[in-house]
Amino acid sequence: MTTTIIGFPRIGHHRELKFATEHYWKNKINQEELQQTAYQIRKNHWQAQQKAGIDLIPVGDFSFFDGVLDTANLLNIVPARYKELNLSELDEYFAQARGYQKGTETVKALPMKKWFNTNYHYIVPEFSKTTEVKLVGNKLFNEVNEALELGVNAKAVITGPYTLLKLSRFLDGTKPRDYVDSLITAYQQVIARLGEKGVKWLQIDEPALSFDVDAAEKQLFDDLYDGILAEKHTTKILLQNYFGDIRDIYNDVVSKDFDGIGLDFVEGKYNNQLLQQNGFPDDKVLFAGVVNGKNIWRNHYANTIKFLNQLNTKADVVLSSSASLLHVPYTAEDETKLPADVKQHLAFALQKLDEIKELDNIYRDEADGKAALEKNDALFHNVKHPVNPAVHNRIANLTDADYTRLPARAEREKVQKKEFKLPILPTTTIGSFPQTKDVRQNRSKLRKGEITREQYDKFNEDKIVRILRKQEEIGLDVLVHGEYERNDMVEYFGEKLDGFVFTQNGWVQSYGTRGVKPPIIWGDISRTAPITVKASVFAKNHTDKLIKGMLTGPVTIFNWSFPREDVTPKESVTQIALALQDEVLDLEKHDIKIIQIDEPALRENLPLRKSNWYSEYLDWAVPAFRLVHSKVQASTQIHTHMCYSEFGDIIKAIDDLDADVISFEASRADFTLIDQLVAANFQTEVGPGVYDIHSPRIPSEQEIEDLIKQLVHKLPIDKIWINPDCGLKTRTEEESFKSLQNIVDATKKVRSEINEPNSVI
Repeated sequence: MTTTIIGFPRIGHHRELKFATEHYWKNKINQEELQQTAYQIRKNHWQAQQKAGIDLIPVGDFSFFDGVLDTANLLNIVPARYKELNLSELDEYFAQARGYQKGTETVKALPMKKWFNTNYHYIVPEFSKTTEVKLVGNKLFNEVNEALELGVNAKAVITGPYTLLKLSRFLDGTKPRDYVDSLITAYQQVIARLGEKGVKWLQIDEPALSFDVDAAEKQLFDDLYDGILAEKHTTKILLQNYFGDIRDIYNDVVSKDFDGIGLDFVEGKYNNQLLQQNGFPDDKVLFAGVVNGKNIWRNHYANTIKFLNQLNTKADVVLSSSASLLHVPYTAEDETKLPADVKQHLAFALQKLDEIKELDNIYRDEADGKAALEKNDALFHNVKHPVNPAVHNRIANLTDADYTRLPARAEREKVQKKEFKLPILPTTTIGSFPQTKDVRQNRSKLRKGEITREQYDKFNEDKIVRILRKQEEIGLDVLVHGEYERNDMVEYFGEKLDGFVFTQNGWVQSYGTRGVKPPIIWGDISRTAPITVKASVFAKNHTDKLIKGMLTGPVTIFNWSFPREDVTPKESVTQIALALQDEVLDLEKHDIKIIQIDEPALRENLPLRKSNWYSEYLDWAVPAFRLVHSKVQASTQIHTHMCYSEFGDIIKAIDDLDADVISFEASRADFTLIDQLVAANFQTEVGPGVYDIHSPRIPSEQEIEDLIKQLVHKLPIDKIWINPDCGLKTRTEEESFKSLQNIVDATKKVRSEINEPNSVI
């Protein structure tokens, strides 16, 4: 049986790509040095797959920032404003991803959104009347050349045209169908050039087929691929789907002239039913995604082999991952501090390569396959997750009242406005301030035992006092303590809760050079001591202004962790919610009057099919958030924060969180969410972000003033907060302080104009 994977982690074994790219941005290395580092990473990754015995190795899955953006640039889908900067090809690419600012010349970055149901983010391509789709880039072909020169059996990889159109933004009255003919021509040219190089397979990724597909979308898919497949040349075409099933379009897919079809049998369990009911063409190759590409637990070989034996097809089968291994860390072998009974159950990217090969050996009844099967069976008979009876009893005793906050939000709003006496358009920031080099060094010294806990805490307290003074100087109305004691918004909380274990090197790409180390849920979850109270109370005692307590919400902690597969998501999230409820009540008891419970990942695990949104997710995710804050007093104001996702279609669910204030990412998406809030009669107070913190550019006071005026024209003025769109952890202090000053100055100017007689704002 042939073996392959859909994609491999890009950042390097030790995050070499992150450090090299950031050094390039800071002019510490030149473009040639960056490209050399990138080549070495690609070479190492291809050779690791060869060593593991993987037959078809993906090429083109590497990216400096994002694969969708790579495909857009390959096909000349680059807005004119970036081309007009007259930058090098790579710098033009980075300008689209990060924005550009040099002197008075400034261009915002393209929008960034969550990649389906993952914590990865993609850059949203933009089509307009000036867009001329054509094959112009060489990145894919250059990487194919590299792989072939190294003797790699390359399977070229590209984002598919249907997914590209589904995920893009269309301006000037344009629509996806306007670009069908030019996309057909461009993809045919890609196939032809790969054929000339002797590439045997082209993997065209179409995860958007896992969404609901209506009649018009089905016709769009048909038109695209009827055209593209009319001239296949010598390269075989693999249609690769993942993150779900293709029930709405299965028959269309299998009837077309694809040589192979890749299906996800982990998240897309319904795909098996499609095969059982409809069969699978004997003349095509089935790329069976049976090794989980998104979670880190060992594959249970006996179950997988049983599944493969029951497939309703006589076609050739290729063993594959269910999704790209982009979503898991590089190797579990680096984890020297994990307990052995935990580590033995982990499979990161390199281990998943071995699993695919061992499954192949078992399936072919090889001698070493039998040994691997026996060892794997023994492993699955030796799983011992810690159990906490008190947690289970607490959940069993929950009632509807535990999920309901009283009085109603409208009444709480009156109480809070009287209590806080804030000006119109109150200003605040989301939570974190820059994690400067000295902050990271302080944490490292504590970890290495070079300083005492007292020295570590004193350093952070000095940082808190400094940032409070800075916020007071800037003129913010509601302050934050800066979160200097926190490494990551999920990892930090996981470290303080029972039930989690942590990796040393389990980095996963979130976007660009940003990586996270997701905690691993291993046992029942509970809080044994206060987590944020000390820092929040210290901050409160060092300013006369209001301070926000800052928590990460239960759904985000769950979604940004590697979850257990033997318990339901609802059970794990409810356990986390109860632990956070204890923290919220502790903060309230210590007179923290505003508490922000961040849920940036609320939409992330939303089922891709709308019919399953409530029954499989929102019916327990939304109540879990309410459980966290349901017992606080009316005068305690609950905030939440959400970013980089499409929230317009779940606005009702967001309102049902029953928070008092919700801040959204909005500036990077040109405030398109605001009209959706108005149309939905959204009742919660809102803080649409007026500053894109994921870009190094500093927005001008005038730019922010114009954005605030847009808000004032569309939303009730007494429901608007002014803030950045996310925490400032990844920015520099210079960028952060100047941007916040511009926010405050712009807000004051709008306030003064509103208060003028005969104001037209």
